[in-house]
Amino acid sequence: MKHLTLTTALALLAALPALANDRPGEGVTVRPVIQPALEEMFQARIIFRALEDLGYTVATPNEVIAQQAHLAVGTGDADFFTDTWDTLHAAFVEEAGGDAVMTKVGILSKGALQGYLVDKASYDAGITDISMLKDPAVAARFDADGDGKADLAGCVPGWGCERVIEHQLTEYGLRDTVTHNQGEYNAIIADAIARHAGGQPILYYTWTPYWVSGALVPGKDVEWLSVPYTSLPDGGTGVTEFEGKNLGFAVDNLRIVARNDFLAANPAAAKLFEVAEISINDISAENKLISDGEDSSAAIDKHVADWIAANRATYDGWLAEARQAAE
Repeated sequence: MKHLTLTTALALLAALPALANDRPGEGVTVRPVIQPALEEMFQARIIFRALEDLGYTVATPNEVIAQQAHLAVGTGDADFFTDTWDTLHAAFVEEAGGDAVMTKVGILSKGALQGYLVDKASYDAGITDISMLKDPAVAARFDADGDGKADLAGCVPGWGCERVIEHQLTEYGLRDTVTHNQGEYNAIIADAIARHAGGQPILYYTWTPYWVSGALVPGKDVEWLSVPYTSLPDGGTGVTEFEGKNLGFAVDNLRIVARNDFLAANPAAAKLFEVAEISINDISAENKLISDGEDSSAAIDKHVADWIAANRATYDGWLAEARQAAE
């Protein structure tokens, strides 16, 4: 009996390093920052779950818009942000301290799109490029408030997209004929959807992954407009063509940006950020569930759990690489 007890004890002692390495983040609290957007909770919480499985304690994230999220990382008020757009938010990264204090790690999701869209009837009538709205008669087709100018359902200040739109309104000579409406996005786009349901022309900005393209389906209900040539703020560059059409916004990647000191001190988290990747189609599908009413925190947690269950081998692979990096 004593021999058996000793053997068991020795086996447990031998296993301790392996058990400890399963949770390399034990004792460390990480501080994320997120945007106050339900549609970004899914991918963020998948990363939070992975960090917890690595032993980290994930603090309740602060919620601020993208520009302030990058500043929070830069000033040390947060350790990482899960939704930096590689090209769109490049200026935010630099304004928050740049490479000296933070690093964009891995590619969390590839192929995010942005651009301008109109209802399919308007597109089929020949309105296919945003520059056509220089013509007051064309712009008046999208006049929602009676002032004769096209009403563009646009971008919330601080998101980054507003800088591109404002730049392009000037660059393409649209200041006199287009009004950029910048209120709370969900309210603005809900009005556009209602107008479309009533058979009226609409003009709006949106992005993917997002639920709007499930409610107004490109190629069926609406069409992407082209731009006459690529022009981004501050001489920015990027590939703006998608399926043979110049959308005017860089086809982008969603990334995690984290403080350099956090990454150096936490190789397991750094490796997780490097290898984690979620299909943009999976994010769009989850966003559609939100728009269909599954929008509670508990519902989003279930979406996360369902995704992990459906992608268990991939998810476990992230954890294995992260644990190995901490050895």
